[in-house]
Amino acid sequence: MPNRHDIAFDAFVVAAGFVGGTPTFALGDGSVRLFGEDAERIVPTHDGAVLVAAMDHQRIVTGGDDGRVVAVARDGEPRLVAERPRKWIDEVALGPKGAAAFAVGRQAVVVDGQGEERVFDHDRAVGGLAFAPKGLRLAVARYGGVTLWWAGTDAAPTELAWKGAHIGVVFSPDGKHVVTTMQENALHGWRLADGQDMRMSGYPAKPRSLDWSVKGRHLASSGANAAILWPFHHKDGPMGRSPKQLGPREVLVTRVACHPREEVVAAGYQDGVMLLLQIEDGAETTLRNADGGPISALAWDKTGRRLAFGTEDGAAGWVDFDG
Repeated sequence: MPNRHDIAFDAFVVAAGFVGGTPTFALGDGSVRLFGEDAERIVPTHDGAVLVAAMDHQRIVTGGDDGRVVAVARDGEPRLVAERPRKWIDEVALGPKGAAAFAVGRQAVVVDGQGEERVFDHDRAVGGLAFAPKGLRLAVARYGGVTLWWAGTDAAPTELAWKGAHIGVVFSPDGKHVVTTMQENALHGWRLADGQDMRMSGYPAKPRSLDWSVKGRHLASSGANAAILWPFHHKDGPMGRSPKQLGPREVLVTRVACHPREEVVAAGYQDGVMLLLQIEDGAETTLRNADGGPISALAWDKTGRRLAFGTEDGAAGWVDFDG
């Protein structure tokens, strides 16, 4: 049976996951917390609030309202990645070979593994950032679509156009598709080979949380009273096909996290419930009952044996599936 380890913080949990196998949490109070074998380590990262965070199992990078971008590895030592005094850093992304990206207003900035910066200007404010699975290619969501940059070269960008405000972006694991979350309670995607549009609508709320199932077969999303999974394992992706709706309840799904090795997705809900859902048949396992605020963070470790979580009211922890 899964064994859950519970923690109580006094701040909003911005992100939860595992850095070098260590349970790690970014909090709205400006700190990162790491839970080693012996004790909790508190790492002050911002003089103010953590607004956003990203993890890649090797490090966590946070952006704050103090204009700082800070990286923390398993050793718990904070390292300043970049700084923009008197600005808010509300978008960050992690890339290959130690690269990171962050947004300041209309600029997207890529910092490579040696600390060198490249700045990419846009006509409208940056709404989301994501690196491609291979190569130093950055997707920038904005009003009117997505701009794709090859961050290591001077090549002209590729523009993917669709009307409306695009507020988040992801690449598919094979790099063949780009999908955005939109202000109008919808997803929009493009097939990069030919620019084919893919519209995914019908959400009652904004689908802010996206994650790909193993091998990119499905794209899981929040924003409805079930986890919505769009099929991407067909030639035309989700076009003309209905999504799977897993774990239907009377409250909204706020976070999704797909298992790294199995056709399973974890879903967190507005009332604090967490369910483990089998993609094939929809079978459900309850991991957490209704208790406090909405699930705000959810992520698996690299092996799929542990699942970290956090809520808006500071409840957090991880589920150990090895007992």
